[in-house]
Amino acid sequence: MNTDTMTYQEFIDSLDQDNCPTELDPYLQALWYDACDEWDTAHEIVQQMDDVMAARIHAYLHRKEGDNWNSNYWHQRAGSVFPEGMSLEDEWDMLVRELL
Repeated sequence: MNTDTMTYQEFIDSLDQDNCPTELDPYLQALWYDACDEWDTAHEIVQQMDDVMAARIHAYLHRKEGDNWNSNYWHQRAGSVFPEGMSLEDEWDMLVRELL
C-alpha cells in the first residue's frame, strides 16, 4: 500500500491492523498511533520533525491532551489557528484527509 495512492478508507481500515503500516509517512504514522490510543508514540514522532505539518499535528495532540496553551503555541509555529468549535474527531479527520 503506497500512501501516494492510499485512499481515506484504506487508511481507516489500516487502524484495525496490529501494527502501523510501515509505508505510511511519519505524519500519517503519528495520526495512526493517535487513533490507536498510543498518544505517546504519536507525540514522539512529531517531536522529531520540525516543519509546518508536524507543528500542526503537534498542536492537535496537545489539544487532545487538554493542554490548550501548548496547542496554541504549536498552532503559532504552524501558522494555523486553534480550531474553536471543531471536535477532536473532526480535526483528526481533516488532518488525515489533508495528508492523503
